[in-house]
Amino acid sequence: MSWTDERVELLKKLWSEGLSASQIAARLSQGVTRNAVIGKVHRLNLSGRVQQPRTVAPRAPRKAREPSHPGRATGLPSMPSAGNTALKPMVRVDIRPVAIPEPQPVRLLDLPKGGRVTILHLSDKTCKWPIGDPGSEEFCFCGHGPRNGSPYCEYHARLAYQPLQDRRNRRMAY
Repeated sequence: MSWTDERVELLKKLWSEGLSASQIAARLSQGVTRNAVIGKVHRLNLSGRVQQPRTVAPRAPRKAREPSHPGRATGLPSMPSAGNTALKPMVRVDIRPVAIPEPQPVRLLDLPKGGRVTILHLSDKTCKWPIGDPGSEEFCFCGHGPRNGSPYCEYHARLAYQPLQDRRNRRMAY
C-alpha cells in the first residue's frame, strides 16, 4: 500500500471532518489499516480533529443516594480506605507506651550431663529457642520449661512474640 496524493488529500479531509482512524481506514480500503492512518496523521502533523457538537442542555443535579440498609442513617461520613483494608475502619487511638520489665538473661537449668540441651534432648517440656550458631559445636537450645501453648520459655516468648502495638510504635519511631 502506498500513500498517493489523492489518498493523502482524502485522509486530510476525513480527519478534519472528525472521523476516527478506523472509519478513515474503512473509507480508504485497499489494505489501509487503522494503525497506518494513525501513523500517517502523525507524520503529516495534522492537528486535532473537529470537536463533535455536544448537547447544550444542562444536566440535572444528582440526588442523594438512598441508604442501602433500611436501618442505616444518611449523612454519616464514609469510612476511609486504602488498598486491601477497604472494610477496616481507620481509628486513631492515643497509645502510651507501657514499661515492660526486661526479661532475665538466658540461663540453662537442668542441663543434661554434657551441659548443653541438644536437639536430642528437646521435648514438649523444654524451650526450643536456639542459642548460638547452628554450625558450631557450642550450638544448643534453651531447655527451660515452656509457657503454656508456646514452644518457648517466658523470656524467649517475649522476644519471639512482640505485641503488634510495640512493633507499630517502633516502626513509627524510624
